[in-house]
Parts: sequence; structure tokens; C-alpha cells
Amino acid sequence: MSAKIIRGTEIREEILEELAREVENLKKRHGRPPGLVTILIGENPASVSYVKNKIRTAKRLGFKEVQENLTTTVAEKDLLDMIRRYNEDDTIDGILVQLPLPGHIDENRVLMAIDPDKDVDGFHPVNVGRLVIGGDAVKFPPCTPAGIVEMIIRAGVETRGAEVVVIGRSNIVGKPVACMMMQKGRGGNATVTVVHTGTKDLASHCLRADILIVAAGVPDLIKAEWIKPGACVIDVGVNRVGLMTDPKTGEEKALLRGDVDFEAASHVAGFLTPVPGGVGPMTITMLMKNTLASMKYRTEPRK
Repeated sequence: MSAKIIRGTEIREEILEELAREVENLKKRHGRPPGLVTILIGENPASVSYVKNKIRTAKRLGFKEVQENLTTTVAEKDLLDMIRRYNEDDTIDGILVQLPLPGHIDENRVLMAIDPDKDVDGFHPVNVGRLVIGGDAVKFPPCTPAGIVEMIIRAGVETRGAEVVVIGRSNIVGKPVACMMMQKGRGGNATVTVVHTGTKDLASHCLRADILIVAAGVPDLIKAEWIKPGACVIDVGVNRVGLMTDPKTGEEKALLRGDVDFEAASHVAGFLTPVPGGVGPMTITMLMKNTLASMKYRTEPRK
């Protein structure tokens, strides 16, 4: 068996083209595009790279894109005041404070300060609650889990009645994607099991999975013999295992490995995501989708 590779880079392009058309229609109806502000504190390389990609994507779609760069010495009060200003700005539909934050700033206090109806990352407790309730209550599903579900749907993998095993229980990926896949509706109606570092006989759980979502943060954790033949395997892991030289530029770049032994798994799985180029490109894409949805909620209230 040779797995069908689900490439996030290709699905991203499909979705961005759809969003670009929606942005043009919104501008015609309301005289403005969706507005997104990102607040970056310090110069963490991973955060800087993510924000640059976010800016590039937002501009490509025609969003109003606002970038706030703050030093690591910024006072918590000043950051909270900035968030409040954007909460009250009617041209801004989404607010993202890039994590991690400096140690002197209370992350929970910052996330709580964001208006839940502009929390396009989906991290505010109100949006977590909406996700658990499901259905029409959901406004902003967290971006990486939303991207995972979208990839599964667009690959044509049936979720209704499927056995889904999620490896990892983080608030960012494991818990929300499990919640999304057990809900009624599109991309849901699955039977979901969540396993983690405290689970006994991890392999036996994996072997039951029609859909295996791996977000453990352990390189090559999942072996081919752990995978049910024909299963859909979504590898969320991004593990830096060394350096490589870019053949085009000659620059050194991080060598990335997923949580799944890709080569071996490709001979057993029916569907498989690569690392890089799999789940990663979907996160910013779903952030843009949430921001556009936020503008629609605020300008075209649902009846």
C-alpha cells in the first residue's frame, strides 16, 4: 500500500483563493476589509517567523493588517491598554497576541483581556466553552485543530462513525481537536479516544484508529506496526532534530521530523501528512478564516 499524501500547502492555496473572493464581496457590501492586529513582544525567532508569514498572508488576501512590535520590557498594563484599544476599534475584527510572553506578564490575564468576539485564535475561555457546546455556538475553533479537521474533510476521509485516536492532550491541539471530531456535523460524528504519556499500551490504541492524530512532540514516535492498514494519519509534530543546508540558497535551516516515521508509515497508511508541508501551513490559513468570519459575525449578525 502507498499512502495518499495530504499536503497542507495545496489545501492552503484552495482555501486562500476562496477567502480572497469572500474578502472582495465583504468590501463591496461594507466598504472595508477584515481587520487583524498582531501584537509581538520581543524577537523570539519562531514567533517572528510566524508573524511574518501571517502578515504576508493577510496582505495577500487584502486584509487591513496591523502589526504591533513591543520590547520585552513592556509593562503588562501598557499591553492590556493596547488590547483594550483594539477591542473598541470597529475596523479590527481579530486580535492575536503572539505567545510566549515575557515572564513578568501574566499570560492568562492577557488572553482574558481580549474581547472573545475578536479572539480569532480561539483561546479565550468563552470560545473554549463555545467549542465544547458545539453547533451554532462555535465562533472561532483553535486554528491548528480547525486546520486538521479541514484537511481530513478535503482529503475525502469519512469521519462519521470512525474510530479516532488523538495522541496528546494539550489545550492547543489535543483537547480541542478531540472535541471537534466528536461533535455532530461536518467533520465530526466520530468516536474519539485521547491517549497521552500516561496511557498503557499506546500501540494497541493506535491500531484501532481509522484516523490517527499525533501531537506528542516526540520524533518518530509512531511506527508502521502501530498503524491500522489504510488509516488516515495526521502528523502534527514539528521536531527540530538538527540542521540542513538549503540547496537553493546555501543557508542552514532546521531539519524537521514529525511524530510519525513517515517513510515506514507511507507503506501502511491510506492517507498521511508530511512534515514539513502538512498541518503547519493550515494554522495561519484558519486564522485568516476566523478573522473573516469575525467580520461577518459583527457586520452581518446571524438571525
